[in-house]
Amino acid sequence: MLPAIVIEKPPRLVRVIKLLATEATPDEAVVLADELSGITAMVAEKFTNDRTAEGIQRAQLLTVGGVSLGLEHLCDSDDDLDALDILIEEGAELVFQQGFRLVKELSALPEDSLVGEYDTDPVYSQRRLKELFVDLCTADPGESWTGYERYIGQLQQRQGVQAIVRAAQWIRRHHYEGPINDPDLNAEGVIALAIIFAIEGGGRITARTGQKEFERLVKSVRKNDSDFEAGWAALMAQVPAAHQPIIAERIATYREHCTVLQHIKTKATMKQLFTELENYAGSELDPDLP
Repeated sequence: MLPAIVIEKPPRLVRVIKLLATEATPDEAVVLADELSGITAMVAEKFTNDRTAEGIQRAQLLTVGGVSLGLEHLCDSDDDLDALDILIEEGAELVFQQGFRLVKELSALPEDSLVGEYDTDPVYSQRRLKELFVDLCTADPGESWTGYERYIGQLQQRQGVQAIVRAAQWIRRHHYEGPINDPDLNAEGVIALAIIFAIEGGGRITARTGQKEFERLVKSVRKNDSDFEAGWAALMAQVPAAHQPIIAERIATYREHCTVLQHIKTKATMKQLFTELENYAGSELDPDLP
């Protein structure tokens, strides 16, 4: 068996610095060194312990990663000469700010579809930003760095989650009894309820429910032998284009795999069906208080 080929990929800033001796003037090299020192001092003050050697060392690793992240974003090619031109022309501080801005914008996106009040709390927001910055931008100059690739992966994942959350928020705003403004949101639960209740037809949008309303739905669907596809078409007709891909994807999934929909026209008991509904709606189910 042939040995695996390992391709080392040092941080972009490290690759660029190696070109300074032959591709930059002495003045440009001095200016760059001064800028990187200033960035390191700032990072040490804000993100590490600037009173210890260990804090300064960690700040240096974060500076390397932060500038590298900015370079990867700003440079359209893999040519390190192009990256050097950007670094010299724009300045290391601007490149670092671009990298940090990417991390800040990423940290503002939801990690999962369960949204709580703490997600908008400034203290928690700053903590998440710092943790994400350290995770993505810690770059050892002597080792391969995958921070930009991991940033791209997280960006795509979080943008997908954001699309789910926004679709659920739209459903909540159009709930048949009026907008739901609860700061806690189970986005998948909201979408599940909208799709399950849509089978009744009539185009009514349901974002939250209780046991009594669910029992009414079951009786109506059984009595009228509701056409699921017609109900979903009526729902989709109301959903804005921006949210249709998410709703359509969930409809396709529930059409094949949702046990509530599979059993709702059978002789399954209300207790069984409601227990199954809990698996999909979760915290979006309201208790029916006497």
